[in-house]
Amino acid sequence: MALGSTELIILFAVGIFLFGAKRLPELARNAGRAKGEFQQGLRDVSQPSKAEIDMDRGGVSEEVANSINQEE
Repeated sequence: MALGSTELIILFAVGIFLFGAKRLPELARNAGRAKGEFQQGLRDVSQPSKAEIDMDRGGVSEEVANSINQEE
């Protein structure tokens, strides 16, 4: 579902009509920021946190786990 040049021009004209020429750049900027925050949130959720990784080791930090493995 790609938008052609005619559709984009119509959407732009409707946007100017609804929001005005002064508010349209501000709305686009806020939409871009919202998209960036959403993508950052997805990255945060998809990557396990340090606490989750430590819990996989039984609650022991990486440094302690490494020192225990070196002693063995």
